[in-house]
Amino acid sequence: MTQNNNPAVNASSILPEKIQRGNIWRLSIAQALAGANSVVVYATGAIVGDMLAPTPMLATLPISIFVVGMAACILPVGAITRRHGRRAAFLVGTGAGILAGLLAMLAVIMGGFWLFCLATFFGGSYAAVVLSFRFAAADGVEPKRRARALSLVMAGGVAAGVVGPQLVTWTMDLWPAHMFAITFLVQAAVAALSALILLGVRLPVLTAAEIASGRPLAEIVRQPRFVAAVICGAVSYMLMNFLMTAAPLAMHMHGHSQESANLGLQWHVIAMYAPSFFTGSLVTRFGAGRVATVGLVLTGLSAAVGLGGIDVMHFWWALILLGLGWNFGFLGASALVLECHRPEEKTRVQSLNDFIVFGLMAIGSFSSGGLLSAYGWNTVLWVSFVPLVLSVVALAVAMRKRGPVLHLD
Repeated sequence: MTQNNNPAVNASSILPEKIQRGNIWRLSIAQALAGANSVVVYATGAIVGDMLAPTPMLATLPISIFVVGMAACILPVGAITRRHGRRAAFLVGTGAGILAGLLAMLAVIMGGFWLFCLATFFGGSYAAVVLSFRFAAADGVEPKRRARALSLVMAGGVAAGVVGPQLVTWTMDLWPAHMFAITFLVQAAVAALSALILLGVRLPVLTAAEIASGRPLAEIVRQPRFVAAVICGAVSYMLMNFLMTAAPLAMHMHGHSQESANLGLQWHVIAMYAPSFFTGSLVTRFGAGRVATVGLVLTGLSAAVGLGGIDVMHFWWALILLGLGWNFGFLGASALVLECHRPEEKTRVQSLNDFIVFGLMAIGSFSSGGLLSAYGWNTVLWVSFVPLVLSVVALAVAMRKRGPVLHLD
């Protein structure tokens, strides 16, 4: 099945309003389903890792491998998109999501730690494709409405915040001999449903001539606005992952139930995506840089609340503020990226941005489990302030040097 290539959906033109709305609805629903998939990994990864790992130091390795899968597959996903269109990349990604759920189920049944790590790698591959949903929403949309289209698709994650944790809670004990096995089977089914929904997405496809006409990548990445976008996006996502990876295991270590951890993650994911209904409007009114700065401040408040105690409410409020900080920081950074490229440059620039962001994010993911096991939850929180302060300074400097906004009409 090929995408529509008629003049109405050329990369340089605006898609008809009906197609725009259909794309946003489908991408929002797929975002919700795929977000539930990621929540399952974050809610269970450290717990299953602790059950299967040969040493407690490796308990959070499956989640770190999930992040590695994201970083490793972003550039290949960009190549598939340039050659075959976004929808082909979407379907490859959902296939990886189905495989992730099935392998994870087998890993739990067989007691295979490294098989579980392979499963989370494929889960990360799926997440790499899902990342492009937000940019796909802006394809064929007039420039002044792109930030809102991007944020509306991200708002689909609100449903993920409800469905994901509850999916874990409802299914984790259905097969008592193999905790979470049914959870991962349902995870695979959700990815398959997402694939069916994405079949109806209709997006512009670039011609080879249009792709070749873009500016050199080195010229694009030297823009102060692109530097600011990468720094803010990387720190926002790295710290969100850094703290969210450790939080469920930290709650478990301090005697809180799995259900409490699931509920905390539920409100965290809702906080990640619920502001998306109006974040795009805030970006349009106040600018992407200011919105991103607010996100970094909220992330700092999250760590401060976590340092206030180890009661359930401290964990929950820390996770909620962390989700809000991620939303403003990451969506602000993503909106900055949209200002940095022309239509014919979009897949290269967007893929490079996400590759850098998630490559750096992998560092935070790998280090959180070791820090938590060796030094405790408070150390994890204190360490998070270091990249946060550096990013605020770097963002302020870069935004003072910003050039004129690139008009993408």
